[in-house]
Amino acid sequence: MLLRDLLAMPELRLSLLTGEPGLDREISGALVTDLPDPGRYLDGGELVLTGLMWRQDPADSPAFVDVLVRAGVSALGAGDARLGHIPDDLVTACRDRGLPLFKVPVEVSFGAVTELVGRSLATAQARDLRGALGRRRRIVAAVAEGAGLDELVALTSAELGVSAAVISAAGSVVAGDLAQAHAVRLAREFLGAVRLPTVIKWPGEDVWTIFAVDRSHRASGWALACRGEVDAETGFELASCVAMERTRMEEGRRVERRLAEQLVALAGSGEADPSELSARLRTCGIDTAEPYIVVSATAARRGAADDPGLSALGGRVLEELLDRRVVAAAGADGAVSLVPLREDTAGSVAARLKERTGLLAEGLPDTMVSIGVSAALTGATAIRGGMEEAGHARRIADARGGGVVTSDEIYTHVLLLATVPGDVRRSFADRLLGPLFDYDRVHQAELVRTLGTFLDCAGSWNSCAERLHVHVNTVRYRIRRIEELTAKDLSSMADRVDLFLALRAG
Repeated sequence: MLLRDLLAMPELRLSLLTGEPGLDREISGALVTDLPDPGRYLDGGELVLTGLMWRQDPADSPAFVDVLVRAGVSALGAGDARLGHIPDDLVTACRDRGLPLFKVPVEVSFGAVTELVGRSLATAQARDLRGALGRRRRIVAAVAEGAGLDELVALTSAELGVSAAVISAAGSVVAGDLAQAHAVRLAREFLGAVRLPTVIKWPGEDVWTIFAVDRSHRASGWALACRGEVDAETGFELASCVAMERTRMEEGRRVERRLAEQLVALAGSGEADPSELSARLRTCGIDTAEPYIVVSATAARRGAADDPGLSALGGRVLEELLDRRVVAAAGADGAVSLVPLREDTAGSVAARLKERTGLLAEGLPDTMVSIGVSAALTGATAIRGGMEEAGHARRIADARGGGVVTSDEIYTHVLLLATVPGDVRRSFADRLLGPLFDYDRVHQAELVRTLGTFLDCAGSWNSCAERLHVHVNTVRYRIRRIEELTAKDLSSMADRVDLFLALRAG
């Protein structure tokens, strides 16, 4: 309700004394008070009505008006029943401070004014609600008729005045106008939120309200980020509209996934005709002459190694990490995706995966995402080797507790260790290093640390001493104790390799 509308009501016979420039101020409610300092009861936007009982001398008027201005009230209405007139000092104080002041005639009760204000506000709220419902219906109808996400975001802004964007858990912008850095920050908040929706208030910046789009695992989920504090009903309805469009998009991707699964299964069998493989590769959108990489992925709750959803969730996470430019085929040993290198290199794709997997690991510490990346390949006959390479790399990532491992890292002793069962690795490490750990625990020594540093320094006494910040004779003494406890000779290359592998296998 505007102050102008209130003054225009003939039954109230209100007369404006000062503040004509403020006639278009919104009135949020009405408060009747004769307290000299009613500031604690004001939230801003109110119409204050007073019988001037607080005024004992002219100096009281500026102090009273200052309280109202600081609180952000819309206007002051004064009755003249007590004094028979509105004092000039009050008019002057209101004029000087830009606060609209009007006179309430003695025959009009404050109750009549507050009742009309309340009735007008209720009518306006009902009208706004009907308008909001109509706008929401238009948005839902547009989505049902096939409106895309960008159109949905535009409609949300035009119809509801809500600026929004859809982001993935990987920190990419799915729809809407949002800077990439901002999307990453919001994704981090989405991943780490104890419950959703959640309101994000960054000091000195915009406030955001984040809603989950659907019931997907958060690692592969989308979020609707709305600028400002958005009520739950509006946010849930908009998120449901986004979910409808995501479901529609998924229907199309299911066909692509089936084609990819057929290609991967045929390549993995080792019995496919090269011409058939090439034809299926082209069907999946990759020319036989263009380079590509194979990526293997799993994702699951930490400690749930037998989770049947390892492959399916890993595939969905991988697709989001790569901005849905590829599809992943679920397999018995993890999801597999062929990623064409049209504008990227194998290194740039791996770097992107590492960055975004790090974001997931930070926000969802209970979820382990493991990814292996092959070298660049060409031709359909290279798929099987790329799958083996990516699979080996992913298993190393599993052994490390998640993350991304590239083909460059697997042709070392790490690959050898990754193929050995975990209980065998632990037994090997315990048999060689157990006496050293026991000695360190009893004597508060650092034999295990010294052994690792000595091997890293290629057996150099002086380099090892410098790195440990001890005298070289201390290093010599510790190495002798290590040789006595392990029955190994550190001047022997074979024994050095045994101890080196034991340290890495533990």
